[in-house]
Amino acid sequence: MSLSYKARKRLSLLILLIGLPLYIAAAWFVLSLFERPGILLELGVYIGLGILWALPFRAVFKGVGKADPDDPGA
Repeated sequence: MSLSYKARKRLSLLILLIGLPLYIAAAWFVLSLFERPGILLELGVYIGLGILWALPFRAVFKGVGKADPDDPGA
């Protein structure tokens, strides 16, 4: 079942406003449990976690920034 444009837009906003800060806090907390690695390794971990976070939501964010394809006035 495919989500409508309006539902994808609302879901993407919810993910960005609530899900992303929670994910950042969780990644920060998990990395704080270990001794701080070198700056390049830490940067690599954060970049990797950022990409890993975005992959499941790729379909939700696809086309959200464009005009509504179902809008007859557009």
